[in-house]
Amino acid sequence: MTQAPTPTADTVRRLVRTLLANQKGDETAGGPEVRPVGEDAEPATWWVGTRQVLRLALDGEMSTRRLRELRLRELVRPHIPVAVPSSVAHGEWAPGLICTLDTRLAGGSAEEHRVSAVGETDLAGLLTGLREVPVRRAETLGVPRVPPRSLESLRRAAGEAAERLAAADEFAPRRMRRLTPVAAARLTAGSGTPVLVHHALTGAHLVISVDGRVRGVLGWAGAVVGDPAEDIAGLALAVGSPAAVRAATLAGYGPRPCLRGLWLARCDAVLHLAEALNGGSTGPLPPLLRVRLRRAWEAIMLERATDLGSADDLP
Repeated sequence: MTQAPTPTADTVRRLVRTLLANQKGDETAGGPEVRPVGEDAEPATWWVGTRQVLRLALDGEMSTRRLRELRLRELVRPHIPVAVPSSVAHGEWAPGLICTLDTRLAGGSAEEHRVSAVGETDLAGLLTGLREVPVRRAETLGVPRVPPRSLESLRRAAGEAAERLAAADEFAPRRMRRLTPVAAARLTAGSGTPVLVHHALTGAHLVISVDGRVRGVLGWAGAVVGDPAEDIAGLALAVGSPAAVRAATLAGYGPRPCLRGLWLARCDAVLHLAEALNGGSTGPLPPLLRVRLRRAWEAIMLERATDLGSADDLP
């Protein structure tokens, strides 16, 4: 297994100069200004000047995903109404480890800017476009096909986690009881053709402008072919359940995938907060986990109008 060296600013600066050796834009003899995006001890993502971002694969599996992502973005680009990053250059930054230098999309994250009503139409276009991407072509690029998750198994696990959160005064477990075994059975994934799923529509991967428009989507390395409700769930955690369900409805999804996505998000939010609580950390819980829990449990009109215990089969 390839062992990644520790990335440093000097390493990154030299690497960028090498990647850009045959292109214009190497601003100074010392190379562009670089700084890590995060606060990790070994940061894998670096800002390069003001217009580019360098991402370093830290293991062989990540290298494979990074190369696949480059090809997948080109396949997706014509189908969606929002931007995806363009690759400026790529290569190896260590033996067997890939790096990619991408354009930086202008805007903030969904944690910084609230999505507007027009932004919801952007999200609807994203979901519509993902459904139109040819699945066979995505699979030839190496995008894996994954089966839908069992909502019943998730329901049971989240129910137990809710009790642990209740003991810490973090959550009222009676809220989970609204997802009964009958309801979970009615919200199994539909039998339709699987679609391309981004599978990581987090707030950090949505590029939002100050006016609430969705200007771009990052983080395509984890894309799969599978259950579109997973992306509805991701949006519920990122921008709130009402906005996510409105966007999915505009994209042509019916009550079943919308409500399935809602409950996937709710179960995930409960489980993630409980995992953090039980992780043994003596510090405060990450605020974002509480924010995601609140977003997932926002009420939606579709839920109020649907009786999952007695309704006919949902579309």
